[in-house]
Amino acid sequence: MRIVFFGTGDFGGPVLRSLPAAGHEIIAAVSQPDRPAGRGRAVRPTPIHATAGELGLRHIQAEDINAVNLEEVVGAAEIGVVVAFGQKIGAAILDALPRGCVNIHGSLLPKYRGAAPIQWALINGDETTGVTVFQLNERWDAGAVWSRRSIPIRETETAEELHDRLAELGAGLIVDTLADIEAGRAKPKGQDVSQATRAPKLSKADGRVDWSQPARRVVRRIHGLWSWPAAACLFASRNGKQERVLLARAEVADQTAAPTDEFPPGAFCDDLTVQAGTGRVRLLEVRPAGKKLMPFEAFANGRRITPPDRLLPVEV
Repeated sequence: MRIVFFGTGDFGGPVLRSLPAAGHEIIAAVSQPDRPAGRGRAVRPTPIHATAGELGLRHIQAEDINAVNLEEVVGAAEIGVVVAFGQKIGAAILDALPRGCVNIHGSLLPKYRGAAPIQWALINGDETTGVTVFQLNERWDAGAVWSRRSIPIRETETAEELHDRLAELGAGLIVDTLADIEAGRAKPKGQDVSQATRAPKLSKADGRVDWSQPARRVVRRIHGLWSWPAAACLFASRNGKQERVLLARAEVADQTAAPTDEFPPGAFCDDLTVQAGTGRVRLLEVRPAGKKLMPFEAFANGRRITPPDRLLPVEV
């Protein structure tokens, strides 16, 4: 089919690569404008802009997709494919495409409608997640579903890793779904609104770790927040020094140990696990402020961690 692709973030990269490989013609790849990024604030191409360049596709940058010239964007396209675009596509574009637009979402809709479905699946401790292809309408993530595909969530998987696995899963699903749509083999089914849940956008404030929570809940939050905004703590050593540290990966070391006067929530225990409200957490990977991701063992050795060192909540 002739497709106009709408996407900005990394999640859409595997999808954009899969479409020409499956024999589809990309009329244009549309993304939000390139913006400054990094410490030097140099303007960098969006991931989709970069991917379009690699594939030799026509690329359009749209500050407001609903204010563009329809003929320039849509052209002779039959259908739009939308993945992590970051703007709401209005009725004019949806109506201009004979088959409208299909959207790939990183959850099993109607569960986790919203901006951060991958992160919230991990934070909430789900064992399974997946991707959904649905018909785009003017309501957020509420259109009729064409297809879903699920995968299990791994025990110590971070949101960053799950994001990449779901992006690849979505690429395979959209190819199969478009083939079914083109052949008339599929019919979309409306979502059960009573089962809808929300996945609101995260902020830096969500990175604050509450060690009074049970160990399993702390671990889920660490994984769900990596690599952004990241779970943040203040490492406080027994000699009075303090250092900001981001927590990337962890596991539950004990599910029942209760805090004591010697080991309150956030305290390092004799085996260098961290006491939680209930149970203990074993840190696996961390990133000290201004430094690279490293095994917790290296961090602990470098600072000679021992009780009564502890991790304190930090304002983020």
